[in-house]
Amino acid sequence: MVKYVALYRKPADVEAFDEAYFASHLPLVERTPGLLRAEIAKVTRVFVPGFLGGHELHVMAEMYFESSQAMKDAFGSPEWQAAGANLTEIGGMELVAMFAAEVVDR
Repeated sequence: MVKYVALYRKPADVEAFDEAYFASHLPLVERTPGLLRAEIAKVTRVFVPGFLGGHELHVMAEMYFESSQAMKDAFGSPEWQAAGANLTEIGGMELVAMFAAEVVDR
């Protein structure tokens, strides 16, 4: 299993960002083919201050896919493209760092 993680810095207008993120962006992400599940969490505390360049974190999104290939296929889908366009529209691309990670089953 692979997960795609998006870490968002705190926006200038938290209320407006949250409204747009939860009302328009997440519904688009959730329609992505091959997405097994998405978990969204509001960051409440960072335990290593300055670790991420001193930015205050706001939201963490974790999106799970069966494999790297399934994730790659999902990224090419119209649904994922629409979600990316929406994220740009709501100002999220300026706030986010994204990475993929392989889930380790032990």
